[in-house]
Amino acid sequence: MRKNIKIIGSGFSALAAACYLAKEGNKVTIYEKNSTIGGRARQLKKDGFTFDIGPSWYWMPDVFEKFFNDFDKKPSDYYTLTKLSPAYKVFFGINDFVTIADNLKEITATFEKIESGSGAKLESFMKEAQSNYNIAIKDLVYRPGESPLELITLETATRVNQFFSNISKDVRKKFKNKKLIQILEFPVLFLGAKPSDTPSFYSFMNYADFGLGTWQPTGGMYSVILGIEKLAKELGVTIYTNANIDKIIVNDKKATAIVVNGEEVSADIILSGADYHHTETLLDREYRQYSEKYWDKKIFAPSSLLFYVGFDKKLKNVEHHNLFFDVDFDVHASEIYDTPKWPKEPLFYANFTSVTNTDLAPTNCENGFFLIPIAPGIEDTEELREKYFKKIISRFEKITQQDVENNIIFRESFCVKDFIKEYNSYKGNAYGMANTLLQTAFLRPKLKSKKVKSLYFTGQLTVPGPGVPPALISGKLVADLIKKHR
Repeated sequence: MRKNIKIIGSGFSALAAACYLAKEGNKVTIYEKNSTIGGRARQLKKDGFTFDIGPSWYWMPDVFEKFFNDFDKKPSDYYTLTKLSPAYKVFFGINDFVTIADNLKEITATFEKIESGSGAKLESFMKEAQSNYNIAIKDLVYRPGESPLELITLETATRVNQFFSNISKDVRKKFKNKKLIQILEFPVLFLGAKPSDTPSFYSFMNYADFGLGTWQPTGGMYSVILGIEKLAKELGVTIYTNANIDKIIVNDKKATAIVVNGEEVSADIILSGADYHHTETLLDREYRQYSEKYWDKKIFAPSSLLFYVGFDKKLKNVEHHNLFFDVDFDVHASEIYDTPKWPKEPLFYANFTSVTNTDLAPTNCENGFFLIPIAPGIEDTEELREKYFKKIISRFEKITQQDVENNIIFRESFCVKDFIKEYNSYKGNAYGMANTLLQTAFLRPKLKSKKVKSLYFTGQLTVPGPGVPPALISGKLVADLIKKHR
């Protein structure tokens, strides 16, 4: 029977769910509070410059392929992809950097040059990582987190020990060079937790990095959002922007309507791809599954201080993706997770998509996206933003050996207050809830409300977790769950 399904939000997970639900013949309508779709994956255009506001890494291309294949389509039907070569560059100081190639053979040779014997160790590490990837991404993450039994398979039974050790320990057992350790620990930061709090099984992120490579959609990550939007509309999905949800109405313990810009709109099923915590505040208290105490105790992925910068010249000595690890990795991580505060000396990331896609900046100009990971919920002022921009831009100039501050045409920032205002993000987090051992699979907030019939959730605070590929998977999982229950 055709259902009238209303979806709150238009991020990756919401758009993916909309496609699957529409394919089943349902009447699907998306409501987005902002003026453009995409959730955290929006776009900024200014003075001829184009920036991805949020996600900027295209990893796990097989997940995107699987998504489009479910509709007898290919990613190339909607956007163009290029494999980045090199994948990225990691700076440790002046004239001190490691360039990560676009293939494992060259990466192995790079490791061997830095630490004798590490090439063979990397090959061994990557075989295990690939095996974990095949188990996790091709099987486990496509389970809805309803039961701990979902994690018990013949393959995981032989890997129980990997859930009780961590990435940090495993990497340090094999490698001694600090640079190599940091490079191998970097991918799990996408999961939102410290490497020392991330189970060993999650080494599959290293295979996503070195094995599958780093890709770039022409036009930026927003091209993917536009591609999925096109698919959704082809399937009959209706999308409204500037449509703020004021309340979810419940009658006889069943979600029956949403209030959009003050107007009540009926529904057979309501699915929220908005922030999970915020969505529950749209319900009367008796219908909320999780208390404020519950949310406060959870480990959230970092927030971010972001800068979008237009430069009036081409920059030297940088690649598309650049990591600046010239300060203490562990100290910064502790300042995010252990004693939350503004970091004394922050690591940061910078991308310049105009290095590989010149259409994203005016001729002979560069677009710069700078990101400092910070603790969610900390103080956010213009003075702090200015202070930290000065910190990173001076280091950037010193390390890349060029003057750039006087070549800035404009600069915009985005931080904790903006994540709250634009996305109703809990404590202004940027990536959702961290994937630690006790926040994995069935231990995450549920896709289906336990208290309200016909109310569902999707996105990075539920199953399977943070990141763009998991968001696509989350959309499929919740759509399958709705189909199952109907």
